[in-house]
Amino acid sequence: MAKVDIKKAWVRETKFGDWFLNTDTWLIHVLQRALNDLQTLIPADKPKEFDTILDIGSGFGHSLVELDARFSPDTIISLDVDPDLINKADVNAKKCKSNIQFLINNAAQIDLDDHSVDMVFCHQTFHHIVDQESAIKEIYRVLKPGGCLMFAESCRRYIHSMVIRVLFRHPMHVQKTDLEYLSLLEKTGFNIQEQQISRPFLWWSRADLGLWETLTGKAEDPRSREETLINAVLYKY
Repeated sequence: MAKVDIKKAWVRETKFGDWFLNTDTWLIHVLQRALNDLQTLIPADKPKEFDTILDIGSGFGHSLVELDARFSPDTIISLDVDPDLINKADVNAKKCKSNIQFLINNAAQIDLDDHSVDMVFCHQTFHHIVDQESAIKEIYRVLKPGGCLMFAESCRRYIHSMVIRVLFRHPMHVQKTDLEYLSLLEKTGFNIQEQQISRPFLWWSRADLGLWETLTGKAEDPRSREETLINAVLYKY
């Protein structure tokens, strides 16, 4: 398989974006909130702990600390396309009990064996990836049969909003709705169960930051609105 040009595989974040991803706001209101929701979506008959976790897009490594504490893995593979991954995430990696392995890699070509991880955590990373179809196939490939994908993603409506366009950088042509993400996941082979899907309509994901609803008390009808976020727990069978 030919190597993908890293410069074409991702869109580098803005300085504001890098700063924001290292704030308590990101940690508490975005990362921890998503993980709290995802944990409630795990079916009662499925494992709540995972031996080997692949974290797609580790960034500053806040997710490593959360995954270590919540799921008690033996190993977390910290994957990011950014060559500066180790320097960015090292402080948080050292807080973990798990064995942290750094992998500087494009998610569309993951340098891991087939069926080698028990869970993949992909939180607010997929909308940065240019070749999403190849990336989801790679995620499916490296998961063991019965393995779990925890997928938490911002949808097209949010990424295309003016405030996000101004402050952050993304490959705009690949952004998807919640239904388009689910279609991609199902086409890849993941088992889609509606009770394992959540569509939080959080204030920070709205173009007006929830101001209209606060002032008027009128909420958008979830039966007709275009969603801003999707969280899903999916399994490979």
